[in-house]
Amino acid sequence: MAYIGKTPTIGNFQVCDAISVVNGQAAYTMQVGSVNVSPESANHMLVSLNGILQKAGSSFTVSGSTITFASNLVTGDVIDFIQILGNVLDLGVPSDSTVSLAKLTATGTKSSSTFLRGDNTFASVSVNNGLELLATTTISSDASISFDSSLITDTYKTYKAVVENLQSANDSVYIYWQISSNNGSSYITSGYSRMIFYLDQTGSTGTAHGDENKPGFYLNGSGALGNTSREGLNSEITFFGLRSTATNKSTFHTTVFNPTDGNVMIDFGSFQYSSGTAMNNIKMLSSSGNLASGTVKFYGVK
Repeated sequence: MAYIGKTPTIGNFQVCDAISVVNGQAAYTMQVGSVNVSPESANHMLVSLNGILQKAGSSFTVSGSTITFASNLVTGDVIDFIQILGNVLDLGVPSDSTVSLAKLTATGTKSSSTFLRGDNTFASVSVNNGLELLATTTISSDASISFDSSLITDTYKTYKAVVENLQSANDSVYIYWQISSNNGSSYITSGYSRMIFYLDQTGSTGTAHGDENKPGFYLNGSGALGNTSREGLNSEITFFGLRSTATNKSTFHTTVFNPTDGNVMIDFGSFQYSSGTAMNNIKMLSSSGNLASGTVKFYGVK
């Protein structure tokens, strides 16, 4: 809104801390919460001395955070209050924990995994063009781990699992994923075909492919995983078409692992399961024994 003449000054209402009168002293320091404050001018203040409001400019003046009365005060005088008007429309700095969510008119769910956007909506953290962390699972002697229909929904088109430092309880095992259309009541245990290229530290290379009727999407299809303290597996696998009724279910993975001969081996590969049924649950397991330890991070990609 425009004004004719000078625009009204705006500011912050504050009541100064109590001031003890010193006999024969006219100048006093004004503080709020033990911090010096400086009014806009004497005209932005209400000052009461001995129950009488004082006239700004003649009964008192201000310079910075110092108020000086027109004459020295004496024992028995009482400075009742000093109210600083400041800029009367300025709210100033709110006290800690005083601005509620309702004052922001924000929408969405406030939590440790969301942030407040510029349009006053809470949103999940998103990086890499829609890659969102949905869950983190720490493995501890588990027969398998799974991610269910609360995570695998039509919200995401693609899913990704990152397997970190997986250790097997048994020696000479294969780690693989299986899919389910009934949220884990049963899993598909056969019919997975593969195409894999592998390389080990000796320079040996090879491929494995075909409709081999495997029991799952293998992470280490080119060799069995060992179980000594330093024979582990790290892998990243992407699941395509899990929720689609128009396409087959396929994966692409990159795995670095230590087979039982102690060499380092790398698998690059793709698996496919031929089905137009929407899936809503996946699990990772070992061909023998438990998954001893490790971490799996599960992501959705929009």
